[in-house]
Amino acid sequence: MTRKTPTLEDVAREAGVSRATVSRVVNGIRNVDSAIQAVVRDAIRRTGYTPNRAARSLVTRRAETIALVVSGAGDDSESEQNAFAARMLADPFFGRVVSGVVGFLRPRSMYPVLMFAETEAARQQVVAYLRQGSADGALVFSTHAEDPLPVLLAAEGLPCALFARPVPPAPVTYVDVAHRDGARLAAEHLLARGCRRVATITGPLDLPAAQDRLAGFRDTLARHGRPCVPMAEGGFTADTGRTAMARLLAEHPDVDGVFAANDLMAQGACEALREAGRRIPDDVAVIGFDDSAPAAACRPPLTTVRQPMEEMAATMARLLQEQIEGELTEPTSVIFDAELVVRASA
Repeated sequence: MTRKTPTLEDVAREAGVSRATVSRVVNGIRNVDSAIQAVVRDAIRRTGYTPNRAARSLVTRRAETIALVVSGAGDDSESEQNAFAARMLADPFFGRVVSGVVGFLRPRSMYPVLMFAETEAARQQVVAYLRQGSADGALVFSTHAEDPLPVLLAAEGLPCALFARPVPPAPVTYVDVAHRDGARLAAEHLLARGCRRVATITGPLDLPAAQDRLAGFRDTLARHGRPCVPMAEGGFTADTGRTAMARLLAEHPDVDGVFAANDLMAQGACEALREAGRRIPDDVAVIGFDDSAPAAACRPPLTTVRQPMEEMAATMARLLQEQIEGELTEPTSVIFDAELVVRASA
């Protein structure tokens, strides 16, 4: 015998309320007492009722879909676009952002659509997709400086939230971490270990995060009488960290402490140090930034500055939802504290 699909009427009977009340709860209409909402949601779980998304969209006039946009810089060639997508999908940092976003959206029956916007044409497609209502708003993860997408979204008045401070400045909501404070923690830890010849591997210096981490590290060392900090610029990848570390060793062979602006570069730096016969942390102490998967996988396990990426991403999604529902009417920012996680590398 085929089991009957649960309906709104079934939920209403189970909850002891009217069909209209159940409909308001299902559609997210907020003029229902919180206790009654809880009773209705419990009845939904017991009956196994699943809302009809198409019918619900007619009521709410929402797509119940969020565009998760990765904005980059590239050309129109298919090979370059495929390579950009592959790099992002393999990046553990981006994976943690996606985890935080999905963790927030899924219980609310909202669904992300992944979009890449590495060219002008692709950015216009994102704007058109949002303008025509195919998604209710955009969560933007930008990978390059001077990204024009936040300005485009703000000019259109489209709901959006960014992971990290936008460049150039735009009147949009964003979440970020206190980069300078995190770099200060790294500098103070190296100094406390007794490191005297400290260097840093920066991220791409056209990005605000890389600039802030470098400034925080340098400022802290200057306050402790270390006015000159050797540096090599990297590209937030393990290969560039390895190359930068080899350059620092060639130019400053007496280096005994290194702060890399992300974990992947720190992992590459550790590889270069081992190849040069340097012991970690006995000869050279190494600190990263992010507390991503490579930090635990590194040999030895990496001391790093943690930014709570899943929580940051969930907050970004919450702020977007508040825009969509009309609760947040002005751009805002949320800055998270950084935390030093001490492991075996420093």
